[in-house]
Amino acid sequence: MNFELETLDLNGAAKVKCDALIVLISTSFKPGKDNLSMLVAQALKAGDLESKSGKALVLYRPTGPACTRAVLAHVGEGSANEVIKAVKAAVLAVKAGNVKKLVICFATLPQEAPLRAAVIAAAEASYVFTTTKSKPEGRVIQRVVIGVSNSSGFKLVFDRAVAAVAGIEFAKEWANRPANHATPARLADAARSLAKLANIKCEVLGPKQVEKLGMGAFMAVAQGSEEPLRFIVLRYDGALKSAAPTVLVGKGITFDSGGISIKPAADMDEMKFDMSGAASVLGVFLALAQLKPAINVIGLIPSCENLLDGRSVKPGDVVTSMSGQTIEILNTDAEGRLVLCDALTYAERFKPRAVVDIATLTGACVIALGGVRSGLFSADDELAAALVSAGESSLDLCWRLPLDDDYAEGLKTSFADVANVAGRAGGAITAAKFLQRFTEKFPWAHLDIAGTAWKSGTAKGATGRPVALLLEYLLTLAK
Repeated sequence: MNFELETLDLNGAAKVKCDALIVLISTSFKPGKDNLSMLVAQALKAGDLESKSGKALVLYRPTGPACTRAVLAHVGEGSANEVIKAVKAAVLAVKAGNVKKLVICFATLPQEAPLRAAVIAAAEASYVFTTTKSKPEGRVIQRVVIGVSNSSGFKLVFDRAVAAVAGIEFAKEWANRPANHATPARLADAARSLAKLANIKCEVLGPKQVEKLGMGAFMAVAQGSEEPLRFIVLRYDGALKSAAPTVLVGKGITFDSGGISIKPAADMDEMKFDMSGAASVLGVFLALAQLKPAINVIGLIPSCENLLDGRSVKPGDVVTSMSGQTIEILNTDAEGRLVLCDALTYAERFKPRAVVDIATLTGACVIALGGVRSGLFSADDELAAALVSAGESSLDLCWRLPLDDDYAEGLKTSFADVANVAGRAGGAITAAKFLQRFTEKFPWAHLDIAGTAWKSGTAKGATGRPVALLLEYLLTLAK
């Protein structure tokens, strides 16, 4: 889907030939003398369009405008969240009508956040996954024009929003794929495809190379599957080689059965989403290639399946991580932290300015925060504040949770340096405390996206989060 930004007031928007025109009206709207403004004013006065966020009035071949369909959508005070609600409702109202060209026009000049929201909401409302359909009926909307009365001041935020959409949809594509269509090898191929883009390089390590590195924790998780593991290393070089990179580490478990500590059968199909952290890293790199910011970024993706057979790691087994620390695996379903800990140790070689890992790590985080905010853990106040701020700006929210040392008490064991679980209480925090043991040499943050990476039920599918948050954070560093 192609996005364009144009200078359009309501009079100009009414003259554009399109399949559908969405007019976003806020409480500050003051009608002009043009026909479309008068139409909006009449609808408001008659009460056909309620002055309430998300309310819309659909018109077919209205008199005056050149569009086939028009949707008058109210955005309340015009906040980003209200714009998202209105645009989604409006797009859903017209997308079944073979709409190929869509114009979204702000009746009043928006702020940056609402403009970004309109782009992201239009993409989300029209997204369709088709990869595994025999007769795919893909996205009908091919072109979206965003109209504001003065486009020159919004070019930067528009370009960022469009790049974020590209990254989000790339992440969705790979997270939505069934596990047999998104094996570690195929995920590596997706990463290699990104190396064709500007400033990106890719290296993929196989089992022998990983064994040589001493990644015993990662290898332990992979040993129960016939699919060979892959360790993916992506580089975006947008600044001088001397500039320290930011490292993103994405959990790439392409299917998680739980191993010997097997999960319940209900909803186990959703464990194909357990590589959403990895998918988000891929999405960020696609966006970076489009925007070309002056920054260096490394992406690390430890990818494997967590399955069970006669070779699978067993509860009580002790493995040696790349750091040299030994780990007693009390629960094989706590595998994400095992693959991540070796990747975090590998990150040391880049002498990073910061490391952020992204993982669908714990059900405990879903209980704590639901599907609204991702969990954020960091002992570095500056890094944590930057990520929270990036989440607010990008509308991809997170919430900082504690990392008190007392939470690590449950990880003590008589048989190794550390256990991989510490009981049910504070499960998201104890998981973060486990990872923290492997991050002494750099500023580090952990994003637990178990509640935000996908939706269940009738809306089942990947969300592409937290691509927008990560991209905004990196672009802030590039300044």
